[in-house]
This record gives sequence, structure tokens and C-alpha cells, in this order.
Amino acid sequence: MSNSNQISPPPIPLDIEKDMETSQTEEPNKEGLTKATKTAFLVINSIIFSIGNIGGPLLLRLYFLRGGKRKWLSSWLETGGWPIMLIPLLISYHNRRLKDGNTAKVFFITPRLFIACFVLGILTGMDDYLYAFGVSYLPVSTSALLISSQLAFTAVFALVIVKQKFSPYSINSVVLLTVGAIILGLHTNGDRPKNETNFQYWSGFFMTIGAAALYGLVLPLVELTYIKAKQEITYSLVMEMQLVLSFFATAFCTVGMLVDNDFQVIPREAREFELGEVKYYVLLAASAIVWQFFFLGMVGVISSSSSLHAGVIIAALIPVIEVLAVFIFKEKFGAEKGVSLALSLWGFASYLYGEMRKMKKEKLADREKEKLIAEESLPHS
Repeated sequence: MSNSNQISPPPIPLDIEKDMETSQTEEPNKEGLTKATKTAFLVINSIIFSIGNIGGPLLLRLYFLRGGKRKWLSSWLETGGWPIMLIPLLISYHNRRLKDGNTAKVFFITPRLFIACFVLGILTGMDDYLYAFGVSYLPVSTSALLISSQLAFTAVFALVIVKQKFSPYSINSVVLLTVGAIILGLHTNGDRPKNETNFQYWSGFFMTIGAAALYGLVLPLVELTYIKAKQEITYSLVMEMQLVLSFFATAFCTVGMLVDNDFQVIPREAREFELGEVKYYVLLAASAIVWQFFFLGMVGVISSSSSLHAGVIIAALIPVIEVLAVFIFKEKFGAEKGVSLALSLWGFASYLYGEMRKMKKEKLADREKEKLIAEESLPHS
């Protein structure tokens, strides 16, 4: 039969044809935007995380140096600012109502995630107390270096819980940070505050190590919660999880405050505070707000990267905390702290270099993949 007698396919309507062409050309851009958005999300949360990580310990130490003595109260402050999270959550819900009307979800957290956040909240409350106890007896520069050991604990628990893959650089980083903490522990007499017994100092020392170990467990557990969520991890969901986690951590510390009669002592402690009664309450409020930056940033970093990444940020900010503690509180900075700090910086540099090599390899792999796809799409002769 002649070609004129062949049945040709019906023409594609112009609007549908245009949509097809648009979808083909916009898909790569969509992926690019997704990567860019994820990177921006990670950067923003890293900044929030850093503000809390630097400001929280300094404000907590200021409380104890100027006459504060309540360990349960100071641990309560670490998560007691959770009602602040209601503001962005209400704004997020309002925006959903404008977009989706009455079909907009009030919240995204499921019963399964709620239970997971309850458990994480109790663990966080325990960690808050261990950390507050340690800071009450240790200089900020010492406690910060000890907290850096949490990276080693995070690495071990991440390996077991979320099957974190390690490069030689990340292993080197963990080893260096751990050795730095050990060196600091072997030379502790020089930075012990005045009028403090050996028992109090060593209690604070080991409580801080315990806080590092427990938080090293919490970070991978948060990552595991995201993996097992079986739903999209949006920023609204991250905030909801942080609110629930902080609520139960605060509830745990509230029980401790009730048992220790902290609520009855607060007015008297405020009157006797060295900086004055008004500044006492301002300090408490500022601490609660700044610590919320820490926890919100933490869950945000983990949701967009990994628990090990969050641990590295904590370790990387040690030099900043060290310098600020020396200038603000006139703390001693001996040779052992210098060696420990140098090892911490070396460990962070090792991890950062490893991550840069990993990103470079991933980019090369993506380019090779795109090249193969392009070659396969070409018409064969």
C-alpha cells in the first residue's frame, strides 16, 4: 500500500504538546531547586544550631558564677522555652489554611512519631540534668572540650543504629577528638575553680562525659526516627517533633524541680543574685530562648543531613566557646587545653576534608550518570 493510505496518528493538541515540552525541560531545574533548597535549609539550621550551641553554655555558666545553684532549674531552662515553637507552627498552619482551606492539616505528627518523641524527650531531659550538673562545677572551656567527646559516641551509636558509613577521615576525626578529651582529663588541677572540692570537680567531669555519651545516643535516635517515619519530613513536622520532644524533656525536669523544691527557692535566689533580681529573670528567659535555638537547629540539621554532621558542628564550635569563655569569664587556658583544642581543630579539619572529597566524588558520579543517560537517548544509526 502507498504511504498516502497509511493511518497517521491523531495530532497532539497544542496545549498538551506544550505541557509535555515544559515538563521535559523543567525537570532538571526542579531537581536543581530541590538540591538548592535542601542546602539552604541545612545552612539556616546550622546557623540556628550554632547560636544555641555557643550561647547556651555561656548563659548557663553565667548563672552558676553569679550565685545560681539550682541544677534542676538550669536543666529545665534547656528545653523550657518550647512554647516559643507554637508561634512558627501557628503561622505555618495559617498559611496552609489560606492555601488549602478547611482541608488543611492541623498537624503532621503521627502517633508513632509522637511516641518516639516522648522517649527522646525523656532521654533529653536526663541529658539536660547531666550537662547542667557538669557545668555547675566546671569552667566553660573545660566542659566544652569534654562535650566534644560526644562526636566519638555519636559515631559509635550511628554505626550501630543507622549504619552510618565512615571514611578514613571521619574515623581520624573521631579518634583525635577522643584523645583530646582524654588529655584534658589527665591534667585537670590547673582549672579547678576556687572553693571547690576534688569530689565536686570530678563529679562535674564525669557527669559531663555522661552527658556527651547520652547525647551521642540521642542524635542517631533522632535520625532513626526520621528514617522510620514513613512520611515526608517537612519543616513543620520538624518543629512539631521538636515541640513534643522539648515538652516531655521539660516535664521530666519539672518533676526534678518539684522534688528539689526549686520553685520555692527561685524568688530568694533572684533577690540574692549578684547581677540583681531583674537581670536574674532576664537571664533565665534568655537561656530558655537560646537553648531552643540549639534543639530546633539540631533536629533541622539531622533531617537535612545526618546525626554525625550535627555532632561535628558541636565539636567545630569549641574554639569559639573557648575564646569567649577566656575573655568573658577570665578562665585559665593552660597547655593541656591548648593541646586538646589543637586536636579538636585537627579532627574537625579531617572530617571537613573527607566530606569535601565525598561531595566531589558524588558530583563526578552524577556527571557520569547524566552523560550515560544522554548517550542512551541519542538515536542509534
